[in-house]
Amino acid sequence: MAKGPRVIVTLECTEARKDGLTPSRYTTTKNKKTTPDRLEMKKYNPNLRRHTLHKEIK
Repeated sequence: MAKGPRVIVTLECTEARKDGLTPSRYTTTKNKKTTPDRLEMKKYNPNLRRHTLHKEIK
């Protein structure tokens, strides 16, 4: 495992969770020193067939 401020985070779809559908999940890395708050990105959800907001989960 690499040492340093970079950590692996999981992004989960927020819109699918509201509708009770299977949420899509993506993994990415972020620098904890420069981005201490949670990530939010627009990513593609194949279940909904469109780009939706994905937020970092614990």
